Amino acid sequence: MSRTIGILPGVAAFLVGVVAGALTNTRRERSGGDAAATQDLRRAIASLEARIAAQETAGTGRFAQIEGRLEEHAAKLADAPSTSQIVSAMEQLLSKTMASLDERLTSQARSIDTLKTTVSQTDSLLERVLESLDSLQSFADPSEFAEDSLLHQLPV
Repeated sequence: MSRTIGILPGVAAFLVGVVAGALTNTRRERSGGDAAATQDLRRAIASLEARIAAQETAGTGRFAQIEGRLEEHAAKLADAPSTSQIVSAMEQLLSKTMASLDERLTSQARSIDTLKTTVSQTDSLLERVLESLDSLQSFADPSEFAEDSLLHQLPV
């Protein structure tokens, strides 16, 4: 784009030269042409040159704005993480989450095993207590326990 901007002054000068040549050629053909017509043509050429210069200035300003925006966008794009960086970060996050989940599941499995062991030990202890009560009952006199209502409620 900046190359196009560099070409514009040359094109403008060429066009002015063509117009001046045409005017000069026309002047020679008339060889006695009006001074007023020549003045009008010079004013038209000056006006044309001024408009071309204004267009060139406006074009240069627009191109400068566009180049500034392009540089801003390029800087923003350079700051944005790449797809591979995003995927890598997601993989790390997922692996940490999976490791945490695995640790919690392992901990819960240990707790369940401990509870099973505790229940088993409690059942075994309760069996021994009941067996001890049964053996005590068989050694004791049943008449002593006749008045105890709690023993009658226990299933044997």
